[in-house]
Order: sequence, then structure tokens, then C-alpha cells
Amino acid sequence: MSTLEPLISRRTKPGAGVPRKRAKGRAVWEEQPSFIGQFGKGAVLTVVVLAVVLPLYAIVLTSVSSEGAITRAGGSLVLVPDGLSLSAYREIFSNGVVTRAVLVSVGITVVGTVVSMVLSILCAYGLSRARSVGHRFFLGAMIFTMFFSGGLIPGFLVVTQLHGYDQYWALILPSCISVFNILIMRGFYQATARDLIDAARIDGAGEWRILWSVVLPTTKAVTAVMTLFYAVGYWGSWFNTLLYTPFDNNKWPLSYVLYEYVNLGAKMPGMDSGGSGADIQHQAAAPFAISMAVVVLTLIPILVVYPFLQKHFTKGMLTGAIKG
Repeated sequence: MSTLEPLISRRTKPGAGVPRKRAKGRAVWEEQPSFIGQFGKGAVLTVVVLAVVLPLYAIVLTSVSSEGAITRAGGSLVLVPDGLSLSAYREIFSNGVVTRAVLVSVGITVVGTVVSMVLSILCAYGLSRARSVGHRFFLGAMIFTMFFSGGLIPGFLVVTQLHGYDQYWALILPSCISVFNILIMRGFYQATARDLIDAARIDGAGEWRILWSVVLPTTKAVTAVMTLFYAVGYWGSWFNTLLYTPFDNNKWPLSYVLYEYVNLGAKMPGMDSGGSGADIQHQAAAPFAISMAVVVLTLIPILVVYPFLQKHFTKGMLTGAIKG
């Protein structure tokens, strides 16, 4: 009897043999988090956040710093607030070039995104229908262009022969289609429930009605993601401007203004009656502060729009990864 006492006492000890309570929201098969794991995740996330936030902080602070503060910082980014001033923003908005560049960028982004989405949706839907005429040929031809292209010079010659030089449409049409985006949308359209499409056909719906009332409502996530991709691409695009409208600053988008005044170190030009630039000799703000102010203006729309599309962006990417 004495030999069983330790076993009995161990079995009857309060709390013995009772599993630990699992945290809410944790799956059954997941292990309990360890201190080292939690600390490591926190450290990595902290480093990532600092790597993103610190450059933004330095850019914004430099854009509102005086010329003396930038000089004391060695002519580079300011990390400690010193002599704050909004003269850089007053300079770029009173000058006229940046104000017009913002309007040009908004117009190109809106029109370009609409054109790209309409063409991409129609193309992706047509390629997703197995019985559409020549869909295999067109699909192969589009995939071929992902790996082989005519090159920069033939593209430039085509646009100029079509009288696109120094025209707004040259900033949109040469890059309005992304085959990669079309392939992603095609995969989503192919995964649309066949029963819904068959039911719509029985009710007498045609292809346009099926696309508008069945396919698009069930693929809102990928539509939002592709819209964001195209919009960000147009907003940050400057190379087409360098090729087709490099001399008329009336047609410069904000991204090309950023390229001119940050990468090339050009002075902020004024807008004369002929549309050509004339350098301002006496600027109230430091040139480097003006450059950083332009950077801030370029980043603001993306930072404002992305939170509203984040839900669809995450859902679209995860769903696409699961569907393969």
C-alpha cells in the first residue's frame, strides 16, 4: 500500500493532469508561444517598422527645415527638429510647376487606371472562357511578350510615327497593359463558380451581363488589387515623360518633377508665358528642402489611398496564393 501512495498523491494533486488553457484565437495544433519566439518576432517587427518610418520621418522633417538646419546637418537629411519652416511648400505651390504637375499626375493616373482596368478586365475575361475564339493563340502571344519585347528604340519609333511625341496619350497607352496582371485576373475569373454562370445563361444573360453581374461582383478583391497596382504605377511613372515630353514642363507629372529636382539637382523653374522654364535665382527655401517637399507630395496620395484598399489587397493576394 505504501508503494502506491506517491502515485496516488501525484494523480490527486490539485491541477495535475489538467491541460493548460489555450489562448483565444489560437488553433488546436499550434504550440504555445515561447518567450524567445515572441521576443524575436517583436525585435524583427521593430526593425522593419523603423526601417520604414525613419526615412519617412527624415524626409518630412527635412522638408520643413530651414536652410541653416540643413547646413548644420551636413547638407543631408535632418533628424533633429531645428528651425522648422514651411517655406519649401510655399515655394513649390506659389511657383506653379508643382501645382500643375499634381494636376497632370492626377489626370494621367485616373484616365490611365480606367483605360488599363477596362482593357485588362475584358482581355482577362475573354481569355478565361475556354470556348472563346483563338484564346490559346492570344494567350500564348501575350505570354511571349512577357519574356521578349521589341526594345526601347522600336517602341519609341512606333509612338513617334503615330504622332505621339509631346502628347499626353504617350504617357498612358505605351504602358497601359500588364500581361502579368491579366494572367492573375484570368485565374480569378476561371475560378468563378460555374453554377452561377450557368444559372445566368439559363435566365438569358449574355456575356456582357455575366461579366458585369456575376464575375465582377464575385472578384472585387482582385479588381481592387489590380486597380491599386495600375494607379501606383501611373502615379510613379516618369520614364515615358523622359522619352516623349522631356522639354515641355507644362506636361510634366509630379514623378518627373521629382526626378528633375531630386535626382538631377535642377533648380525649381518658373512658368513663363511660353511654357518654358526660367530658373529662380533667389529661392526663399533651401533647394534640398524643396526636393524633399516634392518627395512628400509624391508619397501622400499612396499613403492616403492604401488604407482604404488594404482589406481587399490582403484578401486578393491570399486568395490568389491559395488558388495557385
